[in-house]
Amino acid sequence: MRVKSIRLKNFRNYEQAVIEPGEGVTVFTGPNAQGKTNVLEALHLCCLGRSHRTPRDEELIRWGENAAKVNILTAQQDGTHEVTILLDKTQKKKKTVRIGSRQAERIGELFGHVCGVLFSPEDLQIVKSGPSERRRFIDMQLSQLRPAYFYALQRAVKTLGQRNALLKEIARNPSLAKTLDLWDEQLADCGAVIAQNRREAIERLSAYAASAHASLTDGRETLRLWYISQAADSENPKERLLERLHAARSEDLRRMTTSVGIHRDDIGIAIDGREARTFASQGQQRSAVLALKLAQLELAWQERGEAPILMLDDVMSELDPGRRRQLIERIDRVQTFVTCTDLSDLAGARQDAVYYVRSGTLST
Repeated sequence: MRVKSIRLKNFRNYEQAVIEPGEGVTVFTGPNAQGKTNVLEALHLCCLGRSHRTPRDEELIRWGENAAKVNILTAQQDGTHEVTILLDKTQKKKKTVRIGSRQAERIGELFGHVCGVLFSPEDLQIVKSGPSERRRFIDMQLSQLRPAYFYALQRAVKTLGQRNALLKEIARNPSLAKTLDLWDEQLADCGAVIAQNRREAIERLSAYAASAHASLTDGRETLRLWYISQAADSENPKERLLERLHAARSEDLRRMTTSVGIHRDDIGIAIDGREARTFASQGQQRSAVLALKLAQLELAWQERGEAPILMLDDVMSELDPGRRRQLIERIDRVQTFVTCTDLSDLAGARQDAVYYVRSGTLST
């Protein structure tokens, strides 16, 4: 897949911008706080329908304006794809997604038209923070690649909310307890789909990440991922989830919340056999997350049959020369968008297009 053009209108600090990326590495360079990351945010918005920096779409609209527009044109094996996202504070529907000239009815229709992997400073939380960040990491990856996964995830979130609401209602009206079986069945049904997909994907990501990490560290360290789930070791995850939901029912009724399900999953990350969250240095954690992102890239490439785009936000300046060299060798294979404050950080990389960014204005 290749992005052919990016058009921004009143997006973040850009009044108007037209970007025509190169086939290889496109660089956005300039001082901090000028708008470099905003371009990657616009690309990410068209990949997943959401910003990687804020859950509030209104923050993406230029100060003093009511509406913003992002338009991306891509070339893929099956032809040209066009995605337009409109944000409007004055409309009842604050966000509208268009695929070509057609308005998408569901956000899941967006996935695949712009497929990308983003590495940003915030991604260090995948290693450093709790399980929710790691679940978000795998959910975003699989939602882009497998629409059935995304819709199962939506059903799981909705069902979990309804079951928790029912648990609270049962405290006031115990006769409703008999209806829990219905919600347990639904939660286990969509949970099984999610668990099976997560387990298979994490096994593949572990192999890809181990290879990428070995390259980044010149073979000095080993990286391993594994799936942590209440249904991880079962050949029939639905049955296992139902068993555990039944066993935990008394405790769930007492606490009025659901203690069993895919919302408790995690991904184990270890460097040289030691938990990365606890024992890894800042540099090791950064290398581990970068390896995870390169593994995401490989998984998406294998599943789609064509490479996604890669977005690297201010990553080069934090790497030592050896890791930087290894990364540059890998990004030459795909269309890559890089932000940096100093072009010397990309020495050795083929720079097909360079944009200088000053206060939301681009020049070449």
